[in-house]
Amino acid sequence: MRDEVDRLVEAWNSERPDLDVRPLQVLSRVSRLARHLDRARRAVFADHGMEPWEFDVLTALRRAGAPYRLSPGRLLHATLVTSGTMTNRIDRLAAAGLVERHPDPQDKRGVQVRLTDAGLTRVDAAFADLLRREQAILEGLSPDQREALADLLRTLLIPFDA
Repeated sequence: MRDEVDRLVEAWNSERPDLDVRPLQVLSRVSRLARHLDRARRAVFADHGMEPWEFDVLTALRRAGAPYRLSPGRLLHATLVTSGTMTNRIDRLAAAGLVERHPDPQDKRGVQVRLTDAGLTRVDAAFADLLRREQAILEGLSPDQREALADLLRTLLIPFDA
């Protein structure tokens, strides 16, 4: 069975036989899969009336466990955005009734951001739908193949996450 990447690699082998284009066999497929995954995720988020960045912030709070609260600094770390961007995101989520700011009981100068019941309901529903969509994407792989692929991708990603 051939895919678009096979055709791309074949064309490059013909046009530039002096280059080793084998990395394209893996990385072009990863790139194409990432685009399909991004589309699927955006569709799920849109179904739940949210943007990808909203999902990122809400899931960071949800993963924190009850009472679903983090400092803005911890949210920065979890979502990899600047403090100005995070302030804007918290403001927008608070205006939508999905999060609330509360004084930090450990630090009188600090605040904690907490999921509201509406935020919890929305993020849980979106996450469940996302997992169903992602299961469908992986449907062509056996459980052993999924595990092997996860292991290989982890090996590739570890240096970037260090």
